[in-house]
Amino acid sequence: MKRQATLMMCLVIALATLSCATDEFGNRRPLTNTEKGAMIGVGAGALVGYLARKDHKGKGALIGAVGGGLAGGAVGAYMDSQRKDLEKALAAEVKSGAITIEKKDQDTLMVTMTAHTSFDSNSSEIKPGFHSSLDKIADVLVRYGKTYLVIIGHTDNVGTTEYNQALSERRSGAVREYLQNQGVVPQRLEIIGKGETEPRAANTKEEGRSLNRRVEILIEPVVHEAGQG
Repeated sequence: MKRQATLMMCLVIALATLSCATDEFGNRRPLTNTEKGAMIGVGAGALVGYLARKDHKGKGALIGAVGGGLAGGAVGAYMDSQRKDLEKALAAEVKSGAITIEKKDQDTLMVTMTAHTSFDSNSSEIKPGFHSSLDKIADVLVRYGKTYLVIIGHTDNVGTTEYNQALSERRSGAVREYLQNQGVVPQRLEIIGKGETEPRAANTKEEGRSLNRRVEILIEPVVHEAGQG
């Protein structure tokens, strides 16, 4: 594990050192020290998240916090039931386009909250009108406690890359704090900021920028693997 972590961090630093950016005319130029630092910071954050999930997801502290993990054969039915309850609780939000609920793979769900209800531009404060929707989400997440939640913040491209990275982290942090206050066990929650790097729509118009100012909740089952105590 330590060897993997060291190799990952070395790769991040190497990429930051060798990468190039472009100027306003589209010509390639070396990264500034600030840009290299931002890239290394983002990579280090991802590394911390990776290590935390590999060390604790489905193990030790997390298993104890959720009262034991799911047996392999029960995972599919558990996640399908949770998806149906989320769709039922958030039917109005899904119909209006304020929230989407997707099955990412066999055992993983993604709940996406758009800026139409969650965040204004340049803000990490959850809009008061969205509290009722988060209350519904929290209620389902509390009832389905044997899941691990990765809260992922995103921004549009207005502002600097460094600022938007920090803003995305504040947005995911605001959602984590809200869910904790509604009774979601803290050990189940991880936050990640993606900044402006993963837009869902073009940033050329406000409609697209609004879609990009979002927070996603990736919901994964906590599985009790064979041989765990």
